[in-house]
Amino acid sequence: MTLTKARIMDEIQTKLNFPRKKSVDVVETLLEIMKRNMENGDDVLISGFGKFCVKQKKERKGRNPATGENLMLSPRRVVTFKCSGKLRDKVNSEKKK
Repeated sequence: MTLTKARIMDEIQTKLNFPRKKSVDVVETLLEIMKRNMENGDDVLISGFGKFCVKQKKERKGRNPATGENLMLSPRRVVTFKCSGKLRDKVNSEKKK
């Protein structure tokens, strides 16, 4: 089952006994801080969880898969995620059970 923003808000509300509005504000504020930093080209590191990295892609050749037409893809920034060793170990230990 996919963890959604709404479920995160519900978990915060339940586990911390916050009013619904406060849990919404906490999640929205956290996400806005992360977005703002990545928009500025900064990485976001959350110890024990992972790192969101902003990477610059150069202009490159591409092809439209529907038409087969060759084209040039413009330079752009992408966000990648690299999980921490702790998270990777937890994810892999759960698979063994």
